[in-house]
Amino acid sequence: MPLVSVVMPVHNSAATLGASVRSVLAQTHADVELLVTDDASTDDSMDLLQELARQDGRVRPQAAPEQGGAARARNLALQRARGEYVAFLDSDDMWLSEKLERQLAFAASGDAPLTFTSYYKVDGDYVGEASAFTPNRRVIAAREHVTYRDMLVQDHIGALTAMYDRTVLGTRLMPDMPRRQDYALWLSIMRDGHPARGLQEPLAIYRSGRAGSLSSNKLALVPYNWELYRQHEGLSVFRAVGALAGATWASVRKSRI
Repeated sequence: MPLVSVVMPVHNSAATLGASVRSVLAQTHADVELLVTDDASTDDSMDLLQELARQDGRVRPQAAPEQGGAARARNLALQRARGEYVAFLDSDDMWLSEKLERQLAFAASGDAPLTFTSYYKVDGDYVGEASAFTPNRRVIAAREHVTYRDMLVQDHIGALTAMYDRTVLGTRLMPDMPRRQDYALWLSIMRDGHPARGLQEPLAIYRSGRAGSLSSNKLALVPYNWELYRQHEGLSVFRAVGALAGATWASVRKSRI
């Protein structure tokens, strides 16, 4: 049974953190380590993490030396990873209990070191545990196969579902960008010639439209996507404009689900 290192950044997430952590600890594939980095929270997040760690040794919290954003928080966790696989979950999202078991079997059945799944969307004010979740019709469906070119015009990989094989890729850190660092990581893996495969079964729960969140304002993502295409991917202005138009339209369509 492979060890899975689960990476979770936390910043002032005390209201949702417990349910997110419990959804990891309740996995039918129990060989996990939950690497949590508290990014200078000012609420009770770190106290809650320490209590959860006392209850279950698989929870391994760490306080960041200073607030540095999601990319640095994730990278601090990644640097501690011991697992054959690395998976990602934010502190306000959740997994269904068979997520890792099914995704590991899916990964073993193919040759793609980067895999992802479909996932459910719920409103940002959703309160509940993953164990009590009733499936709804708001599903972001995973594509079976995704190429680098596909990804340039739409981020097809939900970060809460992504998992990569460290035995193939090594430890891959996220670029130190203020936003879209997860998108940049998937692109860099695929640009290096590694394929990505999607499991179409929805196995995670994403809270959408949280008040004040960047993801709730699709136009606010435009400058971050532009920076990603031009500086990180080195696209020409012409190709970057085309990719930006596609990504913006895809984000708008996804938000309507």
